[in-house]
Amino acid sequence: MSAKRPTPPPGAGLFGEGPPENKRIPAFQANIDGGSRGNPGPAAYGVVIRDGQGQIVARLKKYIGSSTNNVAEYFALIAALDYAQTHGVRALRVESDSELMVKQLRGQYKVKSEDLRPLFERAKKMSQTLEFFRIEHVYREQNREADALVNQALDETSRGGAPAASSPEKTPAKDATLRLTARFKDGLLQLYEPLNLPEGTEVEILLRLKK
Repeated sequence: MSAKRPTPPPGAGLFGEGPPENKRIPAFQANIDGGSRGNPGPAAYGVVIRDGQGQIVARLKKYIGSSTNNVAEYFALIAALDYAQTHGVRALRVESDSELMVKQLRGQYKVKSEDLRPLFERAKKMSQTLEFFRIEHVYREQNREADALVNQALDETSRGGAPAASSPEKTPAKDATLRLTARFKDGLLQLYEPLNLPEGTEVEILLRLKK
């Protein structure tokens, strides 16, 4: 017997002014998931977007390299928020089976991980651009479509296939200047956003330390 789905609390949205029903805003729904085989290990995310009538309008999946489950979950959330921003979505409900991420976004858990903090800050800032945003925890069996996309992205990569394109991935033009966030760890700069660059591409980096 499947577990009962948690009932969302009534009242205002998590970061919005009020429920979309009261403002007649069509609320889109995003089911998101991220996973890592090895944790850390090969990681990917999957996102299923539905419009206000419940019709699937987008399926997003992306291999993000070697990372952890929690980082992949945040990449999934950012991909959903990026879709909302680029498609004029004003109200978004997100369902995730990551209790940690949901409670961090709700302010119930502190973000202690240095790897997650910039992703958390980015997701929170993006969510605040919407008129309504709510993130809810669901059980894994209620998130199967997003989970299937994660496994598809990982399987395609393990077979040598080309990784699927993703909303938040950046493909800079020649001589372009991009502002990216990175963390220095183990002698290497680790980007928090993937870049679609050909192998062997040379880049010039100007460092500015954040306080």
